Amino acid sequence: MIPRVHTRGTRTIGLLHYLYGPGTHEEHIDPHLVAAWDGLAPDPGRDPDATYGDLQRLLDQPVMALPESRRPAEHVWHLSVRAAPEDPILSDEQWGEIARRMVAATGIALDGDDAACRWAAVRHADDHIHIIATIVREDGRQARLRQDGRRSQAEARKIENDYGLRRLHAGDGTAAQRPTSAERHKAQREDRERTAREELRETVRRAVAGTASTEEFFDRLAAAGLLIRKRIAPSGDLLGYKVALPGDHNGEKEPVFYAGSTLAPDLSLPRIRERWALPPEAASADGSGPERPALPDVTGPAFARRRASAATWQALMIIDHGDDGTAAAQIAAAGEILDALAKTSAAHTRAELREAAFAFERASRSHVRAARGHDRALRQAARDLVHSGPALGRGEDGATTAMLIDMAFFLAMAAANWHAKKHHGQQAAAARRAAEHLRAAYQAAAGESMAALAQRGRRMAPRVRQRQADLLHQVLPELAERIRTEDGWPALAATLDDARRAGHDPAALLADAARRREVDTATSISDVLVWRLRRSAHLPALPESSHETPAQGSGRQGPSAPSTPLTQGTVKHSNRRR
Repeated sequence: MIPRVHTRGTRTIGLLHYLYGPGTHEEHIDPHLVAAWDGLAPDPGRDPDATYGDLQRLLDQPVMALPESRRPAEHVWHLSVRAAPEDPILSDEQWGEIARRMVAATGIALDGDDAACRWAAVRHADDHIHIIATIVREDGRQARLRQDGRRSQAEARKIENDYGLRRLHAGDGTAAQRPTSAERHKAQREDRERTAREELRETVRRAVAGTASTEEFFDRLAAAGLLIRKRIAPSGDLLGYKVALPGDHNGEKEPVFYAGSTLAPDLSLPRIRERWALPPEAASADGSGPERPALPDVTGPAFARRRASAATWQALMIIDHGDDGTAAAQIAAAGEILDALAKTSAAHTRAELREAAFAFERASRSHVRAARGHDRALRQAARDLVHSGPALGRGEDGATTAMLIDMAFFLAMAAANWHAKKHHGQQAAAARRAAEHLRAAYQAAAGESMAALAQRGRRMAPRVRQRQADLLHQVLPELAERIRTEDGWPALAATLDDARRAGHDPAALLADAARRREVDTATSISDVLVWRLRRSAHLPALPESSHETPAQGSGRQGPSAPSTPLTQGTVKHSNRRR
């Protein structure tokens, strides 16, 4: 259940005309009262003898009884209460009871208060009501409405529990502004999947991913085809910006511009500039400094994905063990990685990656202030992804994409767990949704590479396979039997042999991969270890000799994404084979 306190108004009659009228797009159906301060209040919707003016005069009576000098200028209070799409249709009696609970919780009309404010609840759709009230009480005092928005949210959580409705998470004031009903209806009328506000938010977030200057940011906005207005001070300093979709016009056929701050709190120009700051106290001791891990000599999109995988692994460690500010910075920058990955990946993974980035946007902000500068490695990785250009869906590009999605999945899970520990309900839920989309993207991305590696593993000489099995029992005795029954075990055996041939100690690599972050709760431990080993040992994600193996779509069922069982703050996973 979603309550929203609207900006106070000056004309009671104006709001009544809207509530009882047809709506902006003829969406209002059978407007009528479901509850009011007085059971005999006139209902212009159902009573043919009642008028809007009758109800308005009664609502305004306590206001008009005051001397003109004491009347509040904005005396009209307005609260809308909307059910979630999954909720059942509630009756008028149920909505009436919900309205009474809301006016009591917000301070408009406490139970048993005979001198409370006058109010009325109007229903003109199946899924929501509007409550209109005047804020002058019957005794002439103004109602105390401090934190009425927060109180309405708290009461909504209780109503959800009492009525068995979908449990939503309380907000903390850091979410992006939701599209208005007019924006939603406009998108439906124009057959657009998302509103202009949402499309602009996504486009601006992609444009800012990995940028290093104001000029680069605006160049990317222009390249994306957006209309741009810059707000410039008399001194010539750039203060802000607005953007619009080329085909989105108002009634006067003019473009509808949105300021960056109205798209999301962290998309205002000052907040974007914070990302480019490099404070001297951002030391490298936490792993996010200027040092870069050694990477193989690979160019183009594959190289960018290797670098992003290494940076993502470091970010995982920081979120798990760093302080709040550095962890928040990693989570915020993780959003840039997902935006850049969605922008540059092949078509068969792009839709799920786009949804993952869209969902994770809510997880990237909280009241914990990000310590900017500690996110340089992830932001540089996002920049590399963008500048390396589009990746192919096969070969080394495709395999490194799977490697990065594997890491991003665990990064989203780490963010969900971190937010859950901080009781950031909305952010934790958003990170879980992003993880689900990343899991689907992994299934699409990893099919070719895991099939090729598994085929190489099955073709190894029996003595070589036994050597890797013995090594597995030696290093991970408690997990060895489980791993050997997984579909991904041949790929892991091939990877261990590749590491040995490259001059590494496979036992040490395997022990480190399992020790640095737990793996025993993963649905397919072998998939997780394959990517960790190939990243840490700088092995090609898809060796040259594997390219002749069956490609994606050959009939082999793709592997599932790495996952963990349900605990507080984690994602639910089905029992899947990999």
